[in-house]
Amino acid sequence: MTSTLARPKALPALQLGGLTVDPAVVLAPMAGITGPAFRTLCREFGAGLYVCEMITTRALVERNEKTLRMVRATTDEADAFSVQLYGVDPATVGRAVQMLVDEQVAGTRPAHIDLNFGCPVPKVTRKGGGSALPWRRVLFGNIVRAAVQAAGDVPVTVKTRIGIDPEHTTYLDAGRIAQDAGAAAITLHGRTADQLYSGTADWSPIARLVETVDIPVLGNGDLWEADDALRMVAETGCAGVVVGRGCLGRPWLFADLAAAFAGSTERTLPSFRQVAEVMHRHATLLAAEHGEQHGCADFRKHVAWYLKGFAVGSDTRRALALVSSLDELAELLAGVEDQPYPQTVLGEPRGRTTSARPVSLPEGWLADRDDPRPPAGAEMLVGGG
Repeated sequence: MTSTLARPKALPALQLGGLTVDPAVVLAPMAGITGPAFRTLCREFGAGLYVCEMITTRALVERNEKTLRMVRATTDEADAFSVQLYGVDPATVGRAVQMLVDEQVAGTRPAHIDLNFGCPVPKVTRKGGGSALPWRRVLFGNIVRAAVQAAGDVPVTVKTRIGIDPEHTTYLDAGRIAQDAGAAAITLHGRTADQLYSGTADWSPIARLVETVDIPVLGNGDLWEADDALRMVAETGCAGVVVGRGCLGRPWLFADLAAAFAGSTERTLPSFRQVAEVMHRHATLLAAEHGEQHGCADFRKHVAWYLKGFAVGSDTRRALALVSSLDELAELLAGVEDQPYPQTVLGEPRGRTTSARPVSLPEGWLADRDDPRPPAGAEMLVGGG
């Protein structure tokens, strides 16, 4: 398939301190998704920066066994391992970064560290974490500064949202504070926390943030196709893009993004047989990581994303959603007739969609923006490490 946009110029690489990201494309951390297997699979299709699942700083500092496993780099990430950290206490965040950089608890020194201030999940915001935290601008600055100081020459970036809701926006203050604290870049998701993943992302705040700060701004939100990324860059002036749900069941999107950022109009439209090969490769990588039974069970959540739009019988879909071995997966996929990629699903949302709802916040959270105290218990309920 050929892009419908006018032939674009090649876009420059993203510079994060001493780290060059070319193309300027980043895989967004997604809990339960962006483990080693999925990062490897995406990297096989195109270059970029592939970030691990979000890691909770308190669990890392306490050397939680599951967290230490989650934060391990793969053999092909030795020079480009990227970690996203969630934390609410400057001292804990600083210690976690120090462990990654100096002790190399991931098995290698990370090339990049991102700080999560964008999570809109109620169990996080009601404790003052995630996208609620930038409202406390002094605390926010202290956390970023502690991470930057502990990281040394490893670039630290920040990911956030527009704000808590339309009446309580935080992104411009967050951008200025992050820049002054030494962050190498800031990513902005074009939604407020109360939107969760509903509606349509608003890219105009990304453009305003680009005009406000001198550090690179990365855009995030509703990037379903490579042409969406090109439009975002053109409309906002952002230095790169962060892709999340758009690659679910479509890791070849990173091939399209690499082509688009290189100035090519060619896009990938795999047949079902080619998609089946990717599915089996994905399950194989998960099996190598977790063991065959566990790996296949973990793969089940990806099945519906891969099959979206394809003519696959309900019995086969049900069997694939219960697959327990690689041979069974291969046999089921071989029984489906080959067919062209369903172009009707191009540009459609993928992954979770949620209705907008008021943001749960700690009592009195909005009263004092300059309160430097970390919220109590904000890391206790955060999963994913």
